[in-house]
Amino acid sequence: MIRILTWGLIALLAALPARAATDVVEVTSPSGITAWLVQENSIPMIAFNFHFEGGAALEPVDKLGVTNMMVGLLEEGAGDLDSLGFATRREELATRLRFRAGRDGISVSARVLSEFRDESLALLGLALKQPNFPEEAITRVRAQVVSNIRSDQTNPNTIAGRTFASRAFPDHPYSRPLNGTLETVATLTREDLLAAHARSLALNQLTVGVVGDISPEELGPVLDRLFSGLHKTGPVLPPPTAPIDAAETVVIDFDAPQSIVSFGHSGIPRDDPDFIAAYVANQVLGAGGYGSRLTEEVREKRGLTYGISSYLSPARLGSLFAGSVSSANNRVGEAIKVLRAEWARMDREGITEQELADAKRYLTGAYPLRFDGNGSIASILVGLQREDLPIDYIANRNGLIEALTLDDVNRVAARILKPEALRVVVVGRPEGVVATE
Repeated sequence: MIRILTWGLIALLAALPARAATDVVEVTSPSGITAWLVQENSIPMIAFNFHFEGGAALEPVDKLGVTNMMVGLLEEGAGDLDSLGFATRREELATRLRFRAGRDGISVSARVLSEFRDESLALLGLALKQPNFPEEAITRVRAQVVSNIRSDQTNPNTIAGRTFASRAFPDHPYSRPLNGTLETVATLTREDLLAAHARSLALNQLTVGVVGDISPEELGPVLDRLFSGLHKTGPVLPPPTAPIDAAETVVIDFDAPQSIVSFGHSGIPRDDPDFIAAYVANQVLGAGGYGSRLTEEVREKRGLTYGISSYLSPARLGSLFAGSVSSANNRVGEAIKVLRAEWARMDREGITEQELADAKRYLTGAYPLRFDGNGSIASILVGLQREDLPIDYIANRNGLIEALTLDDVNRVAARILKPEALRVVVVGRPEGVVATE
């Protein structure tokens, strides 16, 4: 009970904006592992966030879902601990662990109390380096994955997203289901899981962010103890590719009172010099909630939806400028028509001075709110490194936005918006929507 109360107090304190969020230092361990650190000693806890590049993108096509299943088994016993023993030890140390498989990599987060730092990280090290993959756990996790796959097969949002991905990225890792298929998951063996583990957790694909009650001098040896024993190098990552654009309308029949729509075309990579201007343009177009054009025109003026949004997706292997909307079957055709018109209008006319000022005010004002706890900051540190941004980016980011002129944003909006190549995927029984094939 005392530890539960301790974590409750820590969560309350950690929710306060970090005073030193911009004081980022790079730490290199004795063996050469690098990490970005924000030292914050006012709270007796440490947040660790790690990312291993690759993930499901490295899977053989006949082993789809193996990375997701392998990650789901990392806490099901490791070293000399079985599943119950691992869970018990984690609770004794009040350690919070999370493992997540993605198409571009595997993310790991840990929240540890300072007093149990070394013991907690030793437990995490077991999960990373010595997972047991016992057969009884494989059977149980396989059943959970199969249940998720069956659920996805009847989820219109999942169907829309996967259909869009299959058209934009045919024969590409992004078009493959992260959970795998019923056929591939049924055949996965313990040996397949061990092979996935070996290729997925490699030191040369590792990025680390740490925030909390630890000094740079302490962190280096901690990193070496935690990661020693992992493979030094992993497989070569797939190269980036440009998604295929097509001005098409795809309709997937689905018996429901409303239709789900995914839309978009190729986007802009994060390392493009125009990315910040594109980010501001999208804030005006569709990311700004009640202040965005799409929300104003589709929801507020016409009442065609409860929500519509657009976003930039500068993923590792291919970038999109995309979005989604849902609407009643008898009104979704009008929603798509208005969406296309607004996409074309911004391409043609750009944004106004007032829209630029409003977007700047929102984006610069909202940015500090992202740093709402040690875990959030650790995750941000990893993201910045993965995007190859400078260590002082947090301090300078708002200045980059403020420096943009109206000409900058409108030039980039005209560059990235492609109304003539906007793909629309509709899942439902839409009225007034004609498929292009």
